Amino acid sequence: MDAKLFSQAIVKFLSGLLLVGLLLFLPAGTFAFWQAWLLMGILFVPMFLAGLVMMQKSPALLRKRLDAREAQSEQRAVIALSGLMFLAAFIVAGLNFRFGWIVMPAWVSYVSAVVFLLAYGLYAEVLRENVWLSRTVEVQENQKVIDTGLYGLVRHPMYMSTLLLFLSMPLVLGSVISLAIMLVYIPIIAKRIRNEEQVLENGLEGYTDYKKRVRYKVIPFVW
Repeated sequence: MDAKLFSQAIVKFLSGLLLVGLLLFLPAGTFAFWQAWLLMGILFVPMFLAGLVMMQKSPALLRKRLDAREAQSEQRAVIALSGLMFLAAFIVAGLNFRFGWIVMPAWVSYVSAVVFLLAYGLYAEVLRENVWLSRTVEVQENQKVIDTGLYGLVRHPMYMSTLLLFLSMPLVLGSVISLAIMLVYIPIIAKRIRNEEQVLENGLEGYTDYKKRVRYKVIPFVW
């Protein structure tokens, strides 16, 4: 086992756990925010288990997923906007619990948790299918076009899974206001995809032909 990679992964995992906890429980003013515990459970337990599997089976992919340093200035702006979106959505969810602005029935949180876990499974399948999948927009050495499995349905199945993940999160937290905030993710990923496809067309052999074969970007028959 790569000790350096393991340490890097653990530090990022614990940092994320602490940050999300602070963003949810501080605005809520209590640890009785049960929807926050539900979200953290379905978010971080699978993340930890997936990290262990990747550490053993595909450490190179894990290393790439931990590296979030974007070379593209346009993509750095996208990351910054996404960060602001999450900050606002989580803080508002905590405040919504504290002040009871819009109270949603508990079943909404449970159903949304199931959707979140299904989307997590979709995310894992994308990682399995594409060993070149990086968190940054780039063309890697010896990279090839993947056009099988989910990549035969849409060109960006990773964004399909993250769209489901991010839009189910605020409903797990019981906050329709946070859901409205998270809808900003749609134009954010649209902007990211435009830039990403320019990079891939310019640097990845066969990508232009792949675009002609697979028409839809994120959602089959819709987008």
